[in-house]
Amino acid sequence: MIADEIWAKLLWAGLNLDPADLPQTRSGHFYPFELVRAVTLTWLFSGQRSNAIARLRLGCIRWQHDGNSIVGDSQQVLARDAVCLLDVPTHKTGTAFAKPVDPILGQAVDAWQAVRPDQPKFTDRRTGEHVELLFAVRARRVSTSYINNTIIPMLCRKAGVPDADVRGNITSHRARTTIASQLYNAKEPMTLFELQAWLGHRSPQSTQYYAKITPNTLSKAYSEAGYFERNVRTIAVLVDRDAVASGAAATGEPWQHYDLGHGYCTYTFFEQCQHRMACARCDFYTPKDSTKAQLLKAKGNLQRMAVSIPLTEDEQAAVTDGQSALDRLLDRLADTPTPAGPTPRQLDVPAGANLLPILNVRQGKAQQA
Repeated sequence: MIADEIWAKLLWAGLNLDPADLPQTRSGHFYPFELVRAVTLTWLFSGQRSNAIARLRLGCIRWQHDGNSIVGDSQQVLARDAVCLLDVPTHKTGTAFAKPVDPILGQAVDAWQAVRPDQPKFTDRRTGEHVELLFAVRARRVSTSYINNTIIPMLCRKAGVPDADVRGNITSHRARTTIASQLYNAKEPMTLFELQAWLGHRSPQSTQYYAKITPNTLSKAYSEAGYFERNVRTIAVLVDRDAVASGAAATGEPWQHYDLGHGYCTYTFFEQCQHRMACARCDFYTPKDSTKAQLLKAKGNLQRMAVSIPLTEDEQAAVTDGQSALDRLLDRLADTPTPAGPTPRQLDVPAGANLLPILNVRQGKAQQA
């Protein structure tokens, strides 16, 4: 890629080109100004190789509006928000195709075609066809090296930039990579497949060679990924830094904590624990001080509701089914050792304990009533 600031200056020079900028010969300008400007803007805006630019055909610019072709002056076309299409002949990496380009390129080509003298047909060096080349004058076609040898040095002089940078000489082909990368890194970027079609590639692998991610785009993506913030946040939640800094962690004091909402698990391999649904019965479980009173209050509220609120048959069935499912789960884990060593059957609370005994009391009272 050519650096953005250098490329912007070259664009400025091309858009503001005037006859005084053209190289002089003893007999004046070698090519008409309209031809030079058309070649220059084609290089700056089309993203085509220099040999493809030299092979463009007469009439390669087409104007469309709402899918319909427009015939007439390009100045009037622009007033109707038309699309400018460039017809590219068969080339190195694909067949002939049409691509949208900036209208200013179409205007420059139209201006050259308006003054272009009639020329004989030339043999297309790739297809062997006899065609009318766009960039030809005095029965001579414009050389494929014209952009490298004349256009680029002329633009560099006008823009006040060197004709080489840290990556080497500024060449015609580097414009193709620069334009492709800018389209790929734009605020509303082209997708890889859209860029593939615009460049005329047969495969996306060829397009990937041209579509370089700029440092700014990569920096923005890295920043939005939040790698540093995410890991700092995780460390703050999971690691007791005071325990590590004081050396207490080395003596066996818990230093890594999984936040369960209602408490913390200090078991290092928490994600592999089979008793994550029964944390309160495990020696590795540490309830939060802020939740103890809330849990006791909630338990009292549930007991009062179970006594005072009559349950329908469907509600009673749901409670019973849920209790049975929980009992089956606890039974399956009853003899599986917890991370602390003892199995749930060996802990204080029996594995098959009824968690809602108050329901039976309420039902008994209801039957007596």
